[in-house]
Amino acid sequence: MGIIKVTDIRLFTNHGCLDEEAKIGSEYRVDIEVKANLNRSATSDELKDTVDYVHLNKIAKEEMAIRSKLLEHVAKRMIDRIFEEIIMVEEATVSVSKINPPIGGNVGEVTIMLSEVRKN
Repeated sequence: MGIIKVTDIRLFTNHGCLDEEAKIGSEYRVDIEVKANLNRSATSDELKDTVDYVHLNKIAKEEMAIRSKLLEHVAKRMIDRIFEEIIMVEEATVSVSKINPPIGGNVGEVTIMLSEVRKN
């Protein structure tokens, strides 16, 4: 089993429960980690035999573009798409961080993290 990570995907979008968040938007960071059998790609040196991190980045960007009230909802959609679109992924962890959240205080970010194992 191997691990592929795509970290520090930076996006500006408008998630949140507050009307102001929908209007003005905020900066977010997404981190994705997937586990898959990478033995074949390690020997073949072929993209078709691995998890394409460009595909993971695309999923993150597309799902972050769809407004949601909760970051958990966005992360779950990402995980669902990863399992649906990338058959060789056995486990996925997605973290979504809101940078400088509007929670009344000096807080750098809030992060939610969801992990799932493929159900057979």
